[in-house]
Amino acid sequence: MIWDNDFAISVFPLLLEGLWVTVQITLLGTLLAAVLGLVFAVLRRLAIPVLSPAVSFFVVFVRGTPLLVQAYCAFFVLPAYGISFDAFTTGLVVIGINYSAYMAEVYRSGIQGVPKGQWEAATALSLPGVRTWGRIILPQAVRTVVPMLGNYLIQMFKDSAVLSAITVVELMATAQAIGTSNFRYLEPLTLAALLFLAISYPASRLVNRLERRYAPQH
Repeated sequence: MIWDNDFAISVFPLLLEGLWVTVQITLLGTLLAAVLGLVFAVLRRLAIPVLSPAVSFFVVFVRGTPLLVQAYCAFFVLPAYGISFDAFTTGLVVIGINYSAYMAEVYRSGIQGVPKGQWEAATALSLPGVRTWGRIILPQAVRTVVPMLGNYLIQMFKDSAVLSAITVVELMATAQAIGTSNFRYLEPLTLAALLFLAISYPASRLVNRLERRYAPQH
């Protein structure tokens, strides 16, 4: 099969529409994952009876099962129990929850990295738990894990292609649809790969800069 420039140019706008869906899922999914991951990490640290073990089990379960299986279950199985959303919402929630489990571990490592003296100082000053977490612990913990969260954002951007399996019309699904309807896969799939690269490569460079900026000072 020979590359057809005219065909590539004609389908490029459609691929950009798919890219916009991918970007929306990535940004919203990362926000959801970052918030949920932080909540999970704090709940596990607080060691609340029943709740903390349940959260720990949930994190292990999500990390131990494939994203694709989770997406299938959410989109094809849950509707049988009265839980049904459109493909975009389902995909967004699934990928957000999936990555929240990984981000919870990142936050946990950041929290554990806060010097013990900081906890002791907060206790000595009789600071309420909310102020201890909000003013002392979390600002230090989050600062150290920013680069890793950035890496997960990039990974989510690429993993969003999995959601094409549940009919989310993101970049990969758009490329596949173009290929199927025109019996030409070379141009749409190549352009889709280049678009993924065009976003992920600069983002990875930015994350590298953040890693150097937030690297521990010795």
